Amino acid sequence: MARCFKSKSCASPPVTTCVPRWSAAYTALAQAHSVQAGCVVSAVGSLQAAVLRYAEQDTGTAIGGPLELLTLSGTFSANGPHLHASVSRADGTVLGGHLLAGCTVRTTAEVVLALLPQWQFSRQVDAATGYAELVAARRADGDQNGR
Repeated sequence: MARCFKSKSCASPPVTTCVPRWSAAYTALAQAHSVQAGCVVSAVGSLQAAVLRYAEQDTGTAIGGPLELLTLSGTFSANGPHLHASVSRADGTVLGGHLLAGCTVRTTAEVVLALLPQWQFSRQVDAATGYAELVAARRADGDQNGR
């Protein structure tokens, strides 16, 4: 079951914050359909700013726009979203990494979320990596329709 969610901002300065809004959209859909797992299927749009955390970095880097949202991938669970994105600057330079709160939509962002009713996603700290890693399990209740 896929749902399309569109973030739009025509305000000056832009006020639509991406990550919290997309997370809230997933949470609302998940609650309405009793779903415990979801993922990003597709996303395109334009951002005014983004915050990406690059590999092996402890903090995010703020990137000023205008930016094109080229890709967005990741999962949603009761533990929150885990999202990665790639964006391009006006000169075509592409940057990518872990998407953090702080990005804003410039004109529009079209995000397609898939709800996965037969699955439950959670996160558990992995002893080997020290990171909260995705745990995917079939739902014990046998729910096939997300109801």
